[in-house]
Amino acid sequence: MNSLIHMRLWGMIRKESLQILRDPSSISIAFVMPVVLLFLFGYGVSLDAKHIPVGIVIEQPDMATQSLAGAFERSEFFRPLHFNAIQPAQQALDEHRIEGIVWLRNNFAVRLLSGNEAPIGVIVNGVDSNQANITQGYIQGTWLVWLSQYAASRGKPLPMPVSLEQRVWFNAALSSRLFLIPGLIAIIMTLIGSLLTAMVVAREWERGTMEALLVTPLRRGEILAGKLIPYFVLGMGGMLFSTTLAVWQFDVPLRGSLWLLILGSALFMLVALAIGLLISIIAKNQFVAGQVAIIVTFLPAFILSGFLFDINSMPAWIQLITHLIPARYYVAILQTLFLAGDVWPVILTNMGALLMMLLLFFTLVWRKFHKRLE
Repeated sequence: MNSLIHMRLWGMIRKESLQILRDPSSISIAFVMPVVLLFLFGYGVSLDAKHIPVGIVIEQPDMATQSLAGAFERSEFFRPLHFNAIQPAQQALDEHRIEGIVWLRNNFAVRLLSGNEAPIGVIVNGVDSNQANITQGYIQGTWLVWLSQYAASRGKPLPMPVSLEQRVWFNAALSSRLFLIPGLIAIIMTLIGSLLTAMVVAREWERGTMEALLVTPLRRGEILAGKLIPYFVLGMGGMLFSTTLAVWQFDVPLRGSLWLLILGSALFMLVALAIGLLISIIAKNQFVAGQVAIIVTFLPAFILSGFLFDINSMPAWIQLITHLIPARYYVAILQTLFLAGDVWPVILTNMGALLMMLLLFFTLVWRKFHKRLE
């Protein structure tokens, strides 16, 4: 009896595997698309702000102001232009030739050394609020680093009430590539799992082969397993391929355990497959199933998973919605394993959420799929 079940299941797996091999789009989505997306986000898309054009206004040049201006010139984050007065700098800002102004007024050095207030005027272009905040933060960081170095060069401390000691954990280089690429693996897995499996049952209905499949001795579980296993293998292959590219081509560190990465990826892949299969069972049309899969899985994974946009910066009601997005938990697992390591509270919590989603969606798939014509 068991051998008969195995033969039927193997025949179903072989049928779906041949269908994948005959469909170039499936192989392209699993192995060509990851290369395109990884190279696009790894080299073409960056959230880092570098070589920002800023105007340095020095009304009274001296050693201190020249030293501070030199700190901006040596920084990779800025491309400074020098002005002798604030008016031409403001005109350059209006004309979008610069993105910000650092204004050193008269007697800046005298006020600094005497302990009095030595204000630095900072004006930034606020059209792009995110860019404005980044520029302002970089200016403040450059000023504080210069101030500590300038005090050390004089051999005595400046009258500063606060001493800044800054450390960045997990991504010391502050490179957006190290943040984006692990999350991108979740987007790739979503496309492989949900988009491809959204077609498998709908394809049978459109081609008129579902009736023939339903009259075979195959049981409901065997049909579902036979359709999911080849796509599971394809998705895990795409994940390992993407991980290899991330580590060897883009120098993204994998600080956590590889087996935990495989386990978390397998959980998420099963959830994505279940969602895609559920869409396919309900839609019974490949075009409709594909559109629904993109709207229900890909777009939420891209926007609401934390891959590109910080969830904590979203409104509270949007943050609640993100808990319904499986990719949110997988992105958290990926970013933790790649950048921080085996942080068990984070990994176990998110794996637990994926496991509950897996049970929910497979229950819905089991109840919706019947071996009868409806």
